[in-house]
Amino acid sequence: MAEYTLKIDGMHCGACVRRVTQALSALDGVSVNEVTVGAARFTSALEPAPVEAAVSALGKIGFSAKLEA
Repeated sequence: MAEYTLKIDGMHCGACVRRVTQALSALDGVSVNEVTVGAARFTSALEPAPVEAAVSALGKIGFSAKLEA
């Protein structure tokens, strides 16, 4: 399984952390490791990696995200 870290803009509180966790957990093949204000770490064995799906899911709830290099 590969691990991915997303940098997430627009998060500022515990409710944001909860919303991001729920959005990522709803994605098939994604296991959420940690969500903090401004970042999320998840693992997935899917190929191709579901990074675009994760970024899209977060965009739908009002957050911009990008894969951390």
